[in-house]
Amino acid sequence: MAEAITIARPYAEAVFRLAQGSGSLSLWSEILGIVSSVIQESQVNALIGNPQIPSIKLREIVFSICDKELNEDGRRLISLLIENGRLLVLPQISELYEQLKAQHESVLEAEIVSAFPLESYQLEKLISVLEAKFQHKVKAQVSVDSGLIGGVKIEIGDQVIDSSVSGKLEAMAATLKG
Repeated sequence: MAEAITIARPYAEAVFRLAQGSGSLSLWSEILGIVSSVIQESQVNALIGNPQIPSIKLREIVFSICDKELNEDGRRLISLLIENGRLLVLPQISELYEQLKAQHESVLEAEIVSAFPLESYQLEKLISVLEAKFQHKVKAQVSVDSGLIGGVKIEIGDQVIDSSVSGKLEAMAATLKG
């Protein structure tokens, strides 16, 4: 869904600049997260894009559900997205905003996939190595995939570090074929 990301990027950047300027980075994380959850609910999602639901009614519905969680700027953003028919890209806006926020706070998101569950000391060691390599704080999301056979696969941004047995076997097979 590259198109949705492309559409969402300018909105995310604008929200980030607004949040950074007003010192409300965490507040905007909450706002975007809550509204994203609301619009992904099946009942609300069915209303978005329904030609029988005018944009004014859709805005009232979203505002009534998110009543206390929205500040004035949040209401303006939701109104703008509804007017432009872009409300469905809000989850991507939220995701991109979180990436910008993490970058600003010098925190990199890492997805670590291990063949076996990692002990806490192993995870701490791995994170410290990644922090030294990337010169940023690393926040890790860890999962287990026995299909890796052994080792770990790490994704940070657009970089992939694959030290899994299956990854090495695939690389060897590609070399032998080439």
